[in-house]
Amino acid sequence: MLNLNRDVVVVGAGPSGLTAARELKKAGLSVAVLEARDRVGGRTWTGTVDGAMLEIGGQWVSPDQTVLLELLDELGLQTYPRYREGESMYIGADGVPVRYTGDSFPVDRDTQAEMDKLTALLDGLAAEIGATEPWAHPKARELDTTSFHHWLRQHSSNEEACNNIGLFIAGGMLTKPAHAFSALQAVLMAASAGSFSHLTDEDFILDRRVVGGMQQVSLLLAQELGDDVVLNSPVRTINWEPDTEGHRVTVVSDGATVNARYVIMAVPPNLYSRVSFNPPLPRRQHQMHQHQSLGLVIKVHAVYSRPFWRNSGLSGTCFGAGSLVQEVYDNTNFGDARGTLVGFVSDEKADAVFELGAEERKRAILESIAGFLGAEALEPEVYYESDWGSEEWTRGAYASSYDLGGLHRYGKDQHAPVGPIYWSSSDLAAEGYQHVDGAIRMGRHTAARILEVARVAVPAGA
Repeated sequence: MLNLNRDVVVVGAGPSGLTAARELKKAGLSVAVLEARDRVGGRTWTGTVDGAMLEIGGQWVSPDQTVLLELLDELGLQTYPRYREGESMYIGADGVPVRYTGDSFPVDRDTQAEMDKLTALLDGLAAEIGATEPWAHPKARELDTTSFHHWLRQHSSNEEACNNIGLFIAGGMLTKPAHAFSALQAVLMAASAGSFSHLTDEDFILDRRVVGGMQQVSLLLAQELGDDVVLNSPVRTINWEPDTEGHRVTVVSDGATVNARYVIMAVPPNLYSRVSFNPPLPRRQHQMHQHQSLGLVIKVHAVYSRPFWRNSGLSGTCFGAGSLVQEVYDNTNFGDARGTLVGFVSDEKADAVFELGAEERKRAILESIAGFLGAEALEPEVYYESDWGSEEWTRGAYASSYDLGGLHRYGKDQHAPVGPIYWSSSDLAAEGYQHVDGAIRMGRHTAARILEVARVAVPAGA
């Protein structure tokens, strides 16, 4: 058991926590980072399964993620574009797979008009409300007490249009059924990416990948921090109290006890309750954290001897709001002769297939992919399901969101420190919400807040 004295202790060695620690250390403060897992990276994890490199966690970089792009450049990491040449596939309400090109699904004129209308409404709300303080807007309560499912149908009677628009936020981002979160939460998701149109443009939101994998960001940051990162060390208790000489905190984990002045909780809000706070957190935090939860998604990886879909003039990009696998993309690694597909099974569809045995679930998922791309999809050389819902130190994907009414009720307090305790994760970001870019932004923001107050506080051990 290590006994350490530091200025700041960070709970969680994902991109946000490691960024905060790096910024604080560069500014002259001492840090310790405690990580429950046996690895760094949080919800980014580049693993090797049966000889295939897979992005088990977060992986994509979009043009608006400027903070991440700057950090990748600083760390000497290269990116490459997602393969997108050829035709895409769409399965609509009739269940028939259709090839198409361009940005629009091959739907009838009325459905396209309704989709365009809903997109314009969401783009307008995202621009008007913004990502920074959506809870402060005059429309916040109205939008936050209406589910996204019902909001869509208030504005359109075209079910296929509503399902297609809902796909991009419900299944594609929040990984919850559209009836489980509010229209305001959907607007925040859109605003955090710059617009709803960005979320519907896979060439924008899924633009590039990191050569060698996204987890390298965390690995290189941790390498800079060296022995200040302690793995296999889940935090059990945080004892804290303010006194006349500045805050005092004692963080007790399985691998270390750290005495510090400040603590950063750099984990998703659904994990805050895994820690015992002494004294307990205020009522406001207890209530707020119970209204935040992660969704559920199975990220499916299928590796083939060759990218067979390309020979048929297909890009590997597939959409079907009613399909078991609602989205499929070419996820072939840089310089790899093999072909890799990634698909996503979200929310209630994931619930359903998790009731099946492993082989039956695999067959159902591959049959769904084959519905888009043909029978060759049924026989991958490597098959793997990323199930973050069963991962003890995450318990869902991709980021937490509020239940109905929670965002406008609690959002203004989600960043508020409690004495020496600060909160930092992609779940709390404005721009880059639920992405690595947002995690880095939050890490920098949290470090800056601590540095501002630490200048007038007494150094640790004084």
